[in-house]
Amino acid sequence: MSATFTLAAELRADTGKGASRRLRHAGKVPAIIYGAGKEPTMLAIRHDDILHSVEDEAFFSHILTINVKDGETEKVIIKDLQRHPAKVQIMHADFQRFDATQSLHVNVPLHFINEEVCAGVKAGGLIAHLMTEIEVACLAKDLPEYIEVDMTDLDTGESIHITDLKLPEGVTSVAMSQGEGHDQAIASIHTPRGDKAEEEGEEEAAAAADESEEE
Repeated sequence: MSATFTLAAELRADTGKGASRRLRHAGKVPAIIYGAGKEPTMLAIRHDDILHSVEDEAFFSHILTINVKDGETEKVIIKDLQRHPAKVQIMHADFQRFDATQSLHVNVPLHFINEEVCAGVKAGGLIAHLMTEIEVACLAKDLPEYIEVDMTDLDTGESIHITDLKLPEGVTSVAMSQGEGHDQAIASIHTPRGDKAEEEGEEEAAAAADESEEE
C-alpha cells in the first residue's frame, strides 16, 4: 500500500442531533472510533479534510491514522460514511480500530485492465461491470490497495467470477468463504442489442431466400 492518509481530529463531548448539527454548521464532521475492546471515542474532523481524502478510492482500503490529541494517534479503517443525499457533504464517519494479529474485513476496489484489447470487445461486444469492489479478509499488513481484473481473454457471452481473481497472498474473498454458491460474476461481455437484431434479421432474410429458391 503506497498511499498514506492522516486526519487531524478533536475530541467532542456533546452528542445528539443538535450537537452534530452545530458541528456541521462549523464546517466539521461528527465521527466515532470504536473497536479493539476499547471505549468509543467521539471526534470532530474538519469537513474539507475528510472530503478531500474520500476523493481517493484508496482511502477506503487503507489503514488510516487519526491524530486525536497531544500527539496521540489511532490506527483505524473506515467502516461507514454517511453522505448528504443532495449536497456534496459528509454527514458522519465511523472508524474501527483493529488488532494487527486479527483478520480485517474490508471492501477493496476492482481495477479492470486490458479492456481495450479484450477478445469480446474486438468482436464488437460491450463490457458490463457487475461489481466495482469485493469484500476481502486479511491481516492489516496484507491489505491490498486494489485488485486487478484482467479482461484480456474474456469473449462475448462470457463472464469473470470471483474465483477467477488472482488475490494476493494472505487475502481471501469473504463471499467465497461462505461457499461456492456465492461465486458472483464481476464482469461480462454481451453483444449490443442492435447487432443482435441485425444478425437475426440477416438470418431471417437468408432463410426466406432459401425458401424462395426451393419454390
